[in-house]
Amino acid sequence: MSVREVLWAPWRLEYILGPKPDECVFCLPSDTGEDEERLVVHRGRLSYVIMNKFPYNNGHLMVAPYRHVSCLTDLDDDEAIEIMLLVRKSVAVLHRAFRPHGVNAGLNLGEAAGAGIAAHLHFQIVPRWNGDSSFMAVFGETHVIPEHLRSTYTRLLPLFAG
Repeated sequence: MSVREVLWAPWRLEYILGPKPDECVFCLPSDTGEDEERLVVHRGRLSYVIMNKFPYNNGHLMVAPYRHVSCLTDLDDDEAIEIMLLVRKSVAVLHRAFRPHGVNAGLNLGEAAGAGIAAHLHFQIVPRWNGDSSFMAVFGETHVIPEHLRSTYTRLLPLFAG
């Protein structure tokens, strides 16, 4: 048996076997009662910042409009401006919290472009470090996330407030 066959990523099991929501995961309720459970770290007037529950790296964030739209051309000017400001703020927060060597920031428009949830536009912001594609990612197709999501949430929340 090769090493590839015995590497584990147990946090993925919840996603694979868990129930899939009928509603869009990016359509938030207007009240903030579920924000901690949903990992919402910041709410703006027209858009918000949320942590990815199945991150590529520690601190993997997403910025989405409240309105259910699938393409940049569907955004009005105020939404587009606020989303870009939140992408910029997210990068600044990640630099303060994690001191990454770089950041990937972007979006995939449509399923053919790689959007996992194509129906609701969202930017991905992923902190990167030199060498973060270790042997686990390269040979085992497994990413190692060294900090628990709740710890990351607790670390980022006050940085978005300030």
